[in-house]
Amino acid sequence: MTVERSPAVAGQFYPADPDQLKETIEECFKHELGPGDVPEVSSSPCEVPGAVVPHAGYQYSGPVAAHAYKALAEAGTPETVVILGPNHTGLGTAVATMTSGRWKTPLGAVEIDSEFARELVEECGVVDDDLEAHVQEHSIEVQLPFLEYLYGDEFRFVPVCMAMHDLKTARELGEAIAKVAEDLDRNVVILASTDLTHYEPHDVAQEKDEKVIEKIVELDEQAMVEVVERHNVSMCGVGPTAATIVAVKELGAERGELLKYATSGDVTGDRSQVVGYAAVVFLPG
Repeated sequence: MTVERSPAVAGQFYPADPDQLKETIEECFKHELGPGDVPEVSSSPCEVPGAVVPHAGYQYSGPVAAHAYKALAEAGTPETVVILGPNHTGLGTAVATMTSGRWKTPLGAVEIDSEFARELVEECGVVDDDLEAHVQEHSIEVQLPFLEYLYGDEFRFVPVCMAMHDLKTARELGEAIAKVAEDLDRNVVILASTDLTHYEPHDVAQEKDEKVIEKIVELDEQAMVEVVERHNVSMCGVGPTAATIVAVKELGAERGELLKYATSGDVTGDRSQVVGYAAVVFLPG
């Protein structure tokens, strides 16, 4: 029997109605904080191995995320998208994937790349096959409608939900993802789903986040973790971002590029307590 995960945050983080959802995604691309237009999708294998994308409600972080998705769309169509997100709920195991089934969204259902996920569990001892960690978690789910809007059913995906954010775990996971991608000869895109500073004044958040982004674009996962710890940055996806950096370096990325940074205050006008969002793509030399 096929395991189907129902959406947990449709109607909250993004519209539950398919037509409204498509309109909202298009508005994110066209928004003044977005890239300006809806991208043309290249059908060639994707030349961008990964990106960092935010995961708040679309009204807050969608325009920033749209920058990353425009770059991915124009770079090609991946066979498999590995989405790494933090575990906000506390449910399930410490590092969890799913090795079969599909995730339903208002735009359809996205199939899990079972072969990739099974190989990942075998290759990386910290990864468990665990549905419970994913049932209520939003950080991975909110990326799927963007991907479906762009690629339809031309891709499969692997969810990885992380409650462990230490550097050792992130490196083991990142190396394993890259090895599986190479062993299976998959054209893969790896997404780190994370927001940056949470609930601090805009200027404070921006100053902290710039320090973190500097290390992300330098592909220095250790320095990024050190900056987060030293400056007490309330970034929720430290582990997913570190693991993604490790993986994309193994897959040939040599630099990162910041496409857009904004905070929730740029959307709402209230800059007293904001959340920071960044879109970063990782690029070959």
